[in-house]
Amino acid sequence: MFLAIALLVIGLMLLVYGADRLVFSASILCRSFGIPPLIIGMTVVGIGTSLPEMIVSFSAAAHGQMNIAVGTAIGSNITNILLILGGAALLHPLSLHSNLIRRELPLMLLVTLLCELTLFDNELSRLDGLALIAIAAIYLLFIIRIARKAERANNDTLTREQLAELPRDDASNTVAFLWLAVALIIMPMSTRMVIDNASVIADYFNVSELVVGLTLISVGTSLPELATVIAGALKGEDDIAIGNLIGSNIYNIAIVLGIPALIHPGLLDTDIFARDYWIMLGVSALFALLCLQRRRCIGRLAGALLLCGFMVWVAVLWLQPMQTH
Repeated sequence: MFLAIALLVIGLMLLVYGADRLVFSASILCRSFGIPPLIIGMTVVGIGTSLPEMIVSFSAAAHGQMNIAVGTAIGSNITNILLILGGAALLHPLSLHSNLIRRELPLMLLVTLLCELTLFDNELSRLDGLALIAIAAIYLLFIIRIARKAERANNDTLTREQLAELPRDDASNTVAFLWLAVALIIMPMSTRMVIDNASVIADYFNVSELVVGLTLISVGTSLPELATVIAGALKGEDDIAIGNLIGSNIYNIAIVLGIPALIHPGLLDTDIFARDYWIMLGVSALFALLCLQRRRCIGRLAGALLLCGFMVWVAVLWLQPMQTH
């Protein structure tokens, strides 16, 4: 059991590291091909925070473990808001300045609501997958369009902070290709370590693979968001901290949920729609309210309450099987 936990932690760390190196190499290569930095920031780097979830979702779906795949997508969104946003706000109150973010928030809620249409029948079909991937493509085009307008106007804090966080030009294409190769070797191996040992832990504690996906795997794959948000908060880059969470939540629904629908369509655990979807929708609505309130500041009290909500949610999920036996 302890070996399984250790291997799960090591696998998650390697997965996150591999995803980081992949984003780094892709950013350098895209820049060498003349792609504008803002486009790189909004696409490669933006999607990069959800890359661990995408890799886990792909691998789990390929092996028929749909509840892990879907649980990781939904659990990551809940974790992003309750744990990561809550922890960052507790460390440093977050203030919202970007008009771009205020335009993204309704999109996040709309995508979350549309997700209901794919889950209400407790089944994912290839049509659902195509619709979700199409939503991701539309979102990418939309966010690039409004970000370029904001860049030309030079009046939005998010675009300035996003450009400042891009990898510098001091790395050559050779170095980028080497890191790309390292990432492509690490990520498949680490993903199997994560999924296989998560299944062992689920069996040992008599919990479902869905619960493990919702909690252990989603927390581990959300480490890039955690690092980005806390670093942004400590540097006073509150808009990029909040903006990354919004983008990550949209990608988690549109891509991380779309991947298993395309690869292995089929029936899902009924708890996904009856319980977990509504928790995700509720915390997403709370996130939007906190960002759009008149003060436009998420304070330490709100952060503490979000963290308490995360602990209660995890405790209920893990204690429920014990109460039924």
